[in-house]
Amino acid sequence: MKREKTYFDCSASGLEVKLPEIEIWKNQFSDYEIIIEFPEFTSVCPLTGLPDFGTIIIKYIPDRFCVEMKSLKLYLNAYRNIGIFQENAVNRILKDFVKSVKPRKVQVTGVFRPRGGMNSTITAVYKKRKSTK
Repeated sequence: MKREKTYFDCSASGLEVKLPEIEIWKNQFSDYEIIIEFPEFTSVCPLTGLPDFGTIIIKYIPDRFCVEMKSLKLYLNAYRNIGIFQENAVNRILKDFVKSVKPRKVQVTGVFRPRGGMNSTITAVYKKRKSTK
């Protein structure tokens, strides 16, 4: 008897998939905020195979670098065929953004369209720790 796939079986789906690199450029200023909205985000539910549609909002305070927008667009578009839960997508975007851009602070929010009569908004935050030298 074949066992059906469960949410627990899929919980880490999409977290290790290779994605395009997020590129950076040298920041020239300090103490300002950048807000990027990507209203065409899509991914796939790893359990049902149904598409998830939403808007990804990245709000950050740069440190030494800023994100290069075309590379970010290519990175976000790469989720289109990946089986990943919405929560994992938002947290993975945050992790990859921090690794590449090294901002002082960043908040990634995913506002997903309704599926099954419910919609969700997921927010993940990173704040650089002050050095203790």
